[in-house]
Amino acid sequence: MSKRALLSVSDKSGILEFAKELEQLGYEILSTGGTKAFLQENGVAITPVDQVTNFPEILDGRVKTLNPMIHGGLLAKHDDPSHQAQLEEHGISPIEIVCVNLYPFRETISKPDVTTEDAIENIDIGGPAMLRASAKNHQYVTVITDSTDYDEVLAELKTDGKTTLVTRRKLAAKVFRHTAAYDAMIAGFMTDLTGEEFPELLTLTYERKQALRYGENPHQKAAFYKRPLGSDFSIASATQLHGKELSYNNIQDANAAIQIVKEFNLPAAVAVKHMNPCGVGTGDTIAAAFQKAYEADETSIFGGIIALNREVDAETAKTLAGIFLEIIIAPSFSEEAISMLTAKKNIRLMTISFEQTKKDALNTVSVEGGLLVQSPDTFGLKDADVKVVTDREPTAEEWKALELGWNVVKHVKSNAIVVATEDMTIGVGAGQMNRVGSAKIALEQAGERAQGAALASDAFFPMNDTVETAAKAGITAIIQPGGSVKDEDSIQKANEYGIAMVFTRIRHFKH
Repeated sequence: MSKRALLSVSDKSGILEFAKELEQLGYEILSTGGTKAFLQENGVAITPVDQVTNFPEILDGRVKTLNPMIHGGLLAKHDDPSHQAQLEEHGISPIEIVCVNLYPFRETISKPDVTTEDAIENIDIGGPAMLRASAKNHQYVTVITDSTDYDEVLAELKTDGKTTLVTRRKLAAKVFRHTAAYDAMIAGFMTDLTGEEFPELLTLTYERKQALRYGENPHQKAAFYKRPLGSDFSIASATQLHGKELSYNNIQDANAAIQIVKEFNLPAAVAVKHMNPCGVGTGDTIAAAFQKAYEADETSIFGGIIALNREVDAETAKTLAGIFLEIIIAPSFSEEAISMLTAKKNIRLMTISFEQTKKDALNTVSVEGGLLVQSPDTFGLKDADVKVVTDREPTAEEWKALELGWNVVKHVKSNAIVVATEDMTIGVGAGQMNRVGSAKIALEQAGERAQGAALASDAFFPMNDTVETAAKAGITAIIQPGGSVKDEDSIQKANEYGIAMVFTRIRHFKH
């Protein structure tokens, strides 16, 4: 009895060469559908699956391999006399090698004009069934779902006439990861159709983008995974043009910078250190915007991550090249900019799409033993129920400063205070255990520039002491959520100093 291999793939890269090598090794090749036609056209002798099952394909190809003549050959234990007797009784031959990959569900649902009917038709049934059966029986069956594994399998077959159990088990594990990811994408698509936000079971899948040298610290191991069909406007979808490999902390900081620069339509530049902005600037040009971000905190920007929402031109690149930076992220770089910046060997130059064609539906944060899930914080000032609560209303210039501060403070670790002018941040207080502490840090950084500036707070003032501290530093406008039982104290204090204060009725905690 000849050895048998079943080949049925949607990804046909390398399959012809693999089939010919198996044929040379004495395998009978079983196949169906497009794979059968492709191999036959290229001179490979094929035994059609319907010849094995003695049953035709039905229901427009929905049922082809779901048959005991196939699955009996996949699931039988080769050293079990009872199993072998049953195979002989029913005329079933074992299948030693299975090479299957699945209908292109992911590629189908990624099309902007995909219909529900088309997506459902691309849910593979027979393929996962064969893969799972073969992987379960990997003690005896070699199962392959990835063309990159063809060479390893062939090398072992040529050397020993069979694959090793270690290889079969490794390939089986890969199969179960593959089918789990496939089903997770289907589950996500179907859940989206129903509109359920937080289903009773959350099935997420990610694919490895790159291994990292280490994690947050050198003694920690790490890798970077990307969500299939996730947002293009993200560090996970960025293209690296130059520089050394990204680190775990680089990726965290780059993500933070991207989330902040998304807030702006004007030319904007964001500098981030340790996941907090140290400088944000806007301007008529991207060069002017970066100059403002740089002037916001010339000390902290050293070794920082920069995100810009316009192409990096020669003028901007000349300034960037004079500062030690870890990463520069932008939609593109001019040829002159590339030439200037690549003279620095290690700096990472990254491009991302600034077209927000889709958004990740959920933000996830791992905790030991679990996962926290929430919708993204996309609430902007235009969405807020803004109310001026003081006697004096902000001037036009103050409104611009308040808006800039509010756009930035939502991205600063709580307790968060941002001091801003109409086109730049001048002080950032992050992550303090009390709000006055954050305000003092931000105002000390702003120094004399706080005169006439605006202050933004991510949450309400429990006491009027933050207003007092701001007023003494020269702040003339404040934006905060309001909602404290002592709001009236803060309003009276603001009126006492002639400060215009705005309530948004929305908080932006960030932990």
